[in-house]
Amino acid sequence: MSNKRDIETRPLTARSVIASTLLGVDPPRLPTLALVRSGELFGLSEGATRTALSRMAAAGDLEADGTGYRLAGPLLDRHARQQTARDAAPRPWDGTWELAVVPDGRRTAVERARLRDAARRLRLAEVREGCWARPDNLDPARSPTERAVVDAQCLILRGARPGDADALVAAFDPEGWAATARVLLDAMARAQPALDDRDAEVLATTFHIDAAVVRHLLADPALPVELEPPDWPARSLRDAFARFDEGFKATWRAWYRTFEPG
Repeated sequence: MSNKRDIETRPLTARSVIASTLLGVDPPRLPTLALVRSGELFGLSEGATRTALSRMAAAGDLEADGTGYRLAGPLLDRHARQQTARDAAPRPWDGTWELAVVPDGRRTAVERARLRDAARRLRLAEVREGCWARPDNLDPARSPTERAVVDAQCLILRGARPGDADALVAAFDPEGWAATARVLLDAMARAQPALDDRDAEVLATTFHIDAAVVRHLLADPALPVELEPPDWPARSLRDAFARFDEGFKATWRAWYRTFEPG
């Protein structure tokens, strides 16, 4: 996301609307009609949404239960990561770092891509080619699927005390993360009054904002307090998002009820 005052939006496919809608609810299951109505917010026809639902179920991304659909497969794993990201709970930090180092040896492009994706989901930063690191302040048992990928390709070192911790922190680009967080805080603040008024006219816009905040929380480096830059906005972003997301879901529910018979 670029550092602009407004959140950039792009046309959404039926698949992305369905996935984002289900990723935003807990448990991640909704009636078919609710998913169809979500598609209509973005100009998608009922036929397009129903076709996407069938294809996603066939691909293992969804499970049909007769009256609705629930997330499955990788999307269900992503839902779990998002729920965790919303309530980050780092452990007390003892000043040590976790390092994941790729030993010498040839790896395929697929293996390298899998490692990069898994390491980032574990909130590791690549400090140089084949070397990933982070402060050792998170649960080592987190994200077991991603952990298995990293452990299979890397030598894991714990208890490291690097001499130049500032250089390692810089690999997380905390200034860039904070700048985007402030853009999102501003966007939520400007949209919040309309959500408080349950104004359905802002649902499409706030859908984009809601999804953007969730993605950004997944990218939070979760640094120890001792390494956070001044005025670090992570807590402010989570607090503002709790209110924003509640207002968005309440507005969406009120809008959806207008389609119910009687």
